[in-house]
Amino acid sequence: MNTTIDVSGMSCGHCINVVTEELTAIAGVREVAVDLNSGGSSRVTITSELPLDPREISEAVTEAGYLVVANEA
Repeated sequence: MNTTIDVSGMSCGHCINVVTEELTAIAGVREVAVDLNSGGSSRVTITSELPLDPREISEAVTEAGYLVVANEA
């Protein structure tokens, strides 16, 4: 199952690592792929075994220091 989110504020490889680390800590997440757009919102695709709670995704991204600006299942 894939969930796609747009995240603002990411600008470098370190940003990708921090967001990936927080998202992979969510139970059931198998993979995180980031399409970095340092001038705007970066597209993040989360592959999981089961549907994910949008609040849990948002909390993980916020913990990493960024903001979810769009969330699509």
